Amino acid sequence: MTSPILVTGGTGTLGRLVVARLRDAGRDVRVLSRHAKDVADGIEYYAADLATGEGTEAALAGVEIIVHCAGSSKGDDDKARNLVKAIKKAGTSPHVVNISVVGAERTPMASGIDRTMFGYVGAKMAAEKIIAESGLPWTTLRATQFHELILLMAQGMAKLPVLPMPTGTSAQPIAAAEVADRLVELALGEPAGLVAEIGGPRIYPMADLIRDYLQTIGKRRPVLPIRLPGKAAKAFRAGANLTPDHATGHETWETFLANQPTAAARS
Repeated sequence: MTSPILVTGGTGTLGRLVVARLRDAGRDVRVLSRHAKDVADGIEYYAADLATGEGTEAALAGVEIIVHCAGSSKGDDDKARNLVKAIKKAGTSPHVVNISVVGAERTPMASGIDRTMFGYVGAKMAAEKIIAESGLPWTTLRATQFHELILLMAQGMAKLPVLPMPTGTSAQPIAAAEVADRLVELALGEPAGLVAEIGGPRIYPMADLIRDYLQTIGKRRPVLPIRLPGKAAKAFRAGANLTPDHATGHETWETFLANQPTAAARS
């Protein structure tokens, strides 16, 4: 009988896809959640808060693999630190599979005004280091920005009368489902340290991504070009967040948009 696999952030954009794929592979899954739920179809929910570490230890009993998807715009390093602390306290040594972002090692720590935009990258790098130096078996995968998260950003910007658009910045969006496929493959394999990055099939100027979304929903907005200050913003303009040599994703931004309910309703 195989042990359950623990997924942190298992109800988020990436985590829920990972959970579904692990179940498809026949594995029982535990999910860290803010609220406990009943066991359903081989999925067991544990009430825990990685931001504080509260409740985490109970979910670790008998677990040999952890897929660490929990994250936010800030505090990723605290979540990784509390996870490792709970593992050490439990006296176990599971394989920790961690999701990070492309450019984590190439983007200077954001400060001041650019921390709001780029602070998450530094937090991901700090989380990588915590896990790599924990003494636990580990694997880290860096991925480019998900289609789903760029869509959320575009939806928010579409509500504005004028779109403030950072100049010189591009993105290489990838389907979260494709990242989930790779994470599950890594979780069911041996610890591999830092593995090859994964990026979407095409690189787009950020302004084009937003314009494509507006066109999909039949709206137009004037664009106000802005040049973001700071070293992190400069690194992004230089392509720190891109991985053209690892454009292994298949779904393009255009295909993703075409499959959204709004686009289907307009077709």
